[in-house]
Amino acid sequence: MNALTLPLPDVAAQTSRQALPLDWVGMHGVAVPVLIQGQQLSATADAGVSLDDSQARGIHMSRLYLALEMLETETLSPPLLRRILQQFLDSHEGLSQSAALTIRTEWLLRRPALVSPLSGWKRYPVSISAHLKNQMFHVELSVDVSYSSTCPCSAALARQLIQQQFVNDFANKALEHEDVRAWLGSAKGVVATPHSQRSTATLNVRLAKGVAELPLLFLIDEAEAALGTAVQTAVKRADEQAFALANGQNLMFCEDAARRLSLALRRSDDIVGLDVRVVHAESLHAHDAVAESRWGRDPS
Repeated sequence: MNALTLPLPDVAAQTSRQALPLDWVGMHGVAVPVLIQGQQLSATADAGVSLDDSQARGIHMSRLYLALEMLETETLSPPLLRRILQQFLDSHEGLSQSAALTIRTEWLLRRPALVSPLSGWKRYPVSISAHLKNQMFHVELSVDVSYSSTCPCSAALARQLIQQQFVNDFANKALEHEDVRAWLGSAKGVVATPHSQRSTATLNVRLAKGVAELPLLFLIDEAEAALGTAVQTAVKRADEQAFALANGQNLMFCEDAARRLSLALRRSDDIVGLDVRVVHAESLHAHDAVAESRWGRDPS
């Protein structure tokens, strides 16, 4: 008999020499395309199931891989994720009781400038994790939002130095409106400026049962509105000036940013839990300033 006509061996179906169930078996970093609000994006997927049959040698990873093909043609949503996870389990009947899928990508949004008619693309790193066990299904959504943070302490210290310079320059002099206006607009007048830094908020939310769409745009819009200083794309000088004004009106420590975000996202019925982490990449120090906040409520 020709060896090529013999049945191919299925080693995974063999009995394990060491009987022990496993919590998760699968693949990390599978290249997949995903559709998010009409955009087809490059993504990676971590796909796996539990191996609850302690006698089984392994799972059928190719079955997981083939189930991921549903991502190619359908918009990424909680119902789609549940169908994929159910296919994971159906294809491993008798072996697995739970399934998990995590997708990572970067969503591109075109964002307008603050004042001018310019606009440009911003990227938002996104992670979507879904789990299914005993018909209990839940989805967690994570997105990174970049913003500028200006230190309230350095702003106060800068104002004090400007006040002192004003006293030095105008001591025992009659104040003329034009002289003061010119002084305020000169480098001599503004002797100090507060320090600011590019900062990142990572929002990890747990979605309520029955949510049909991923609230990505809502998360991003709410976060940027709460912070007030989202980083910009294409700008003109008028936009840069407006950005400087926004920073001056939104002084914040990392603690302030975490509280703003936590409170802003409590209003959504689609979100039953939040874990927010903000990182201010300090320009004064060689280390970062970090704050975290989390809350949850009954998903029912």
